Amino acid sequence: MSFIHTDINEKIATVKIIRNKVNALNDAVVDDLTYSLKEIAENSNIKSVVLTGQGSFFSFGFDVPGFMSYPKDSFESYVTKYSELVKNIFMFPKPVIAAINGHAVAGGCVLAVACDRRIMQSGKPRIALNEMTFGSTLFSSVTEPLKYAAGPRNSENIIYSGTMLSAEEAQELGLVDEIYGEEQFEDKVSEVSSIFANKDLRAFASIKQLLKSDALDRIESDEARSISEFVDIWYSESTREQLANIEIR
Repeated sequence: MSFIHTDINEKIATVKIIRNKVNALNDAVVDDLTYSLKEIAENSNIKSVVLTGQGSFFSFGFDVPGFMSYPKDSFESYVTKYSELVKNIFMFPKPVIAAINGHAVAGGCVLAVACDRRIMQSGKPRIALNEMTFGSTLFSSVTEPLKYAAGPRNSENIIYSGTMLSAEEAQELGLVDEIYGEEQFEDKVSEVSSIFANKDLRAFASIKQLLKSDALDRIESDEARSISEFVDIWYSESTREQLANIEIR
């Protein structure tokens, strides 16, 4: 069973995460999403990509209860693979629009941040990088795309507070670009993805490389070290105690 559903409509591929009620991320989801993006990159008929989730969640982030039984080295392998996925989205040669249909938390928020454009539904959905609230740190493929999107100062505020932000609050901090009500959301996502699909792809990929190459260099220069530190803290006694209280409902 694939946890990713890809629908191609003319020049636009909509990639939807469809795992349980909250679209929590695990090894299989990351593998499926990586494979889907590879196929899209190789399909010359697809000109832009929409990344979204099923139901009331864009993504809960890491499947924390599922990872509690992972040996440390296996979890580090997963985080490394997830980091590669984030970099892939961040540098993807075609435009990627995050259609934030519902809650986007922690690792789910990161996937949205890595996209070229973030459109969020207003109302109930919340978005957050809340790792510090349960004693976790981050790694370079999280912090660099966030700083690219929101700027260093706003990134500090987003991370240090760990606040579950409304669409309006997230837009004010630069975490999302556009917000729309439920009745407008899908039409506006379609409109923006169509605009991007009509751009010259070679020019887009070239400009994207120019704009983001410095951030990518910073990611990769500290990626291994920061992932190792992230995993060490994740497996510390104090953080494990807090992680054990996280439930997926």
